[in-house]
Amino acid sequence: MSALARFFKSKGYDVAGYDRTRSDLTQQLEKEDIAIHYDDEVANIPTLFKQPDNTLVVYTPAVPADHSERLFFERHGFKLMKRSQVLGEITRQQRGICIAGTHGKTTTSTMTAHLLKESHVDCNAFLGGISKNYTTNLLLSAHSDYVVIEADEYDRSFHQLTPYMAVITAVDPDHLDIYGTPEAYRESFEHFTSLVREGGYLLVKKGAELTPRLQKEVKCYTYAVDEDADFKATNVRIANGEITFDFHTPTEEIHNVRLGVPVPVNVENGTAAMSMAWLAGATAEELKNGMASFKGIHRRFDMQYKDDKVVFIDDYAHHPTELQTSINSIKKVYAGRKVCGIFQPHLYTRTRDFAEGFAAALSQLDEVILLDIYPAREQPIPGVSSQIIFDKITVPKKTLCAKQELLGILEKKKDFDVLATFGAGDIDRLLPEIKQLLEKRK
Repeated sequence: MSALARFFKSKGYDVAGYDRTRSDLTQQLEKEDIAIHYDDEVANIPTLFKQPDNTLVVYTPAVPADHSERLFFERHGFKLMKRSQVLGEITRQQRGICIAGTHGKTTTSTMTAHLLKESHVDCNAFLGGISKNYTTNLLLSAHSDYVVIEADEYDRSFHQLTPYMAVITAVDPDHLDIYGTPEAYRESFEHFTSLVREGGYLLVKKGAELTPRLQKEVKCYTYAVDEDADFKATNVRIANGEITFDFHTPTEEIHNVRLGVPVPVNVENGTAAMSMAWLAGATAEELKNGMASFKGIHRRFDMQYKDDKVVFIDDYAHHPTELQTSINSIKKVYAGRKVCGIFQPHLYTRTRDFAEGFAAALSQLDEVILLDIYPAREQPIPGVSSQIIFDKITVPKKTLCAKQELLGILEKKKDFDVLATFGAGDIDRLLPEIKQLLEKRK
């Protein structure tokens, strides 16, 4: 939503909005002259925006149907559009490069946008995270008609898009509160493939369990790491804090690509991003330079603190596969070091549906601190709490606590070399205080 707010502001429109919680991002938007309020009161809507004939109201599925401001707009004849509908209009006016998948969307889309920005092709982009290269989630171009968009499957939002190019990174079941079954979840991705416009491209992670439904003249490619595919990474080398690999396209090879953010999972994300940028016309040299200069995304394997005793990493992982991938990456990069992980589950339904997967991933750590569930848009479900994950964690050193107890518990712990926080809730609000605790350990 913040990227759209910035987009409309850049076009000269007055922009205002509501958010339930003040954050660093909302405060930054306020500095950009976007009016934001945090209490659901019709009286808080600026007078300028109470005229139906000159106001567009954009909302997300996270806004409940009984939200009083939403009800005001609905009852008084305002034009309301979901965020996904607005992005869909943009993909029909420009050439959309839409990155979908259970995980890897934000990193892959941000990498793709950066590669295009660093090339002669250029692009616009609506990103799902804050790019460290540009300190924003909105990128604009004066001449390129490419637009990179993170295609969100929640509430079938990505069905509103009309991609010119599309990527599917994974179809591991998620959002079963919406889809009901893993089969329905995967079917939604198959429908998404049918939306790629004629003459466009579809790129699918090799092994993804879906059958594309392509329009005429849409070319379908696969990508993989150390497997045979149309686009692939091979000869992956991890040494001295760096990761390099060779990238193969259908017609050329690019050797010794260096990852700017040396995390193993970024080889896979980078392969997808380089494939899209290559199809859009970026050259081999531009791709190599872009990959090396990529700085990452806020809250995606985000290095928070490092000294000669401890490393502190924050990651947005909130699905079992994402959590497992992130933990595996940490253990590869910091092999032989004791890793303590702090996990804040996100949503009651996701906790209920994937408790065993979360527990299995967390059991790979040396020590686990598990927080209460962050509810986001949901109401509590009887019998569903972090306890159902905690009981299944097999690592002996494990602690279950409320978020407000975390700092006190951490202050007493000294026997870890790597600390990692995981989750899509509000655990990031504690990062500054956690860093202060670690600095005191010197």
